[in-house]
Amino acid sequence: MPWMAAETVGVAFQSIRAGKLRAGLTMLGIIIGVAAVITMVALGTGAQRAIDEQIADLGSNLLSIYPGQYHVRGVATSLGAPLTTDDARALSRDAPLIGQVVPQMQQLFQLEYGGENLNVNVLGTTPNYAEVNNYQLAFGRMFSAGDNEARRRTAVLGSSLPEMLGSNGAAIIGRPVFIRGIPFEVVGVFAEKGSEGRWWNPDEQVLIPLLTAHYRVFGDDRLVAVTIQVADGVSLEQGMVDAERVLRREHRILPGEENDFRIRNQQQLLATQQEASQIFSTLLASIAGVSLLVGGIGIMNIMLVSVAERTREIGIRKALGATRVNILMQFLVEALVLCLVGGLLGMVLGGAGSLALARFAGWNTFISPGAVALAFAFSAAVGIFFGLWPARRAASLNPVEALRYE
Repeated sequence: MPWMAAETVGVAFQSIRAGKLRAGLTMLGIIIGVAAVITMVALGTGAQRAIDEQIADLGSNLLSIYPGQYHVRGVATSLGAPLTTDDARALSRDAPLIGQVVPQMQQLFQLEYGGENLNVNVLGTTPNYAEVNNYQLAFGRMFSAGDNEARRRTAVLGSSLPEMLGSNGAAIIGRPVFIRGIPFEVVGVFAEKGSEGRWWNPDEQVLIPLLTAHYRVFGDDRLVAVTIQVADGVSLEQGMVDAERVLRREHRILPGEENDFRIRNQQQLLATQQEASQIFSTLLASIAGVSLLVGGIGIMNIMLVSVAERTREIGIRKALGATRVNILMQFLVEALVLCLVGGLLGMVLGGAGSLALARFAGWNTFISPGAVALAFAFSAAVGIFFGLWPARRAASLNPVEALRYE
């Protein structure tokens, strides 16, 4: 009957209100467990979304070529057959399956502007660097092929550098900055790119024309990498074989000898990172889920103690006509309410924790509605599972023996 069910629920709530402190401490395990699950899943999901964005930024048809390495006592060392601008020209000229070639030489130099100076990565490259790597300009322009051929001293700054130099993106356009004491005209400033887990920050680098870097700044033609974009309709594997063919010829590598360069598919590296991130996220969520189980065991212990304390009350209720189902539902509702209220508070705490980590620690977090619903449903399941045994124990008490209990 509905009024009996309402009375059972009312008695359960009355019992919880009578022991507020005990109820609060009992819920603490569930609160911490749900909050931990939501926060850990938010961190894992945020990391995966950041990797997905990196993959999208890299494009679907890029390969990176690096100088070869060998290991001496566990330390990676260059082979002495570096990549050069001649290699980049050969790839552009003789590899028909490759669309664009972006050579890159890089060193750390002092950047000066006004009274400010910084140590930054200076990247010598070609004008198509921005297009191939999906960079957007916030102010000004990218240096041109004419700037490169004429070896003009023009520079494009990462988005963070104007502020670090005490200026802003719009005001610094056309102004001179000094790289290694050599004046360069700032012709452009990139929009924010973000490090997104890279070991370097692209927003804190300076781009200058490749030939300017070669002849005016660096003094040599050694490249740290060559990024190649395969032609439309060509697979990455075909582009890799074509690039390998050209470089082996340029480096005079005989058949059967190992390459003195490395070709990497950036998306494969990020996909591996994504897989590791997913495993780590699952591990974190599983560890957080253990705290929910611990909280459920705490609820079971408290409910068993409650059954023992209220044995005489149960006997009186049975003597007055309460059925086994009434007693079972009373204690089950108590356990379920403790878990549901703890789950709600845990959701609030977990959401607040995720937002705090994103805002103050700068971590990538994303609160998934599915994860929130799962954590809440799991807390309800914990309440039913761990509350069932104490409830059944209370319902099975003999009323005569319960009335004699002291």
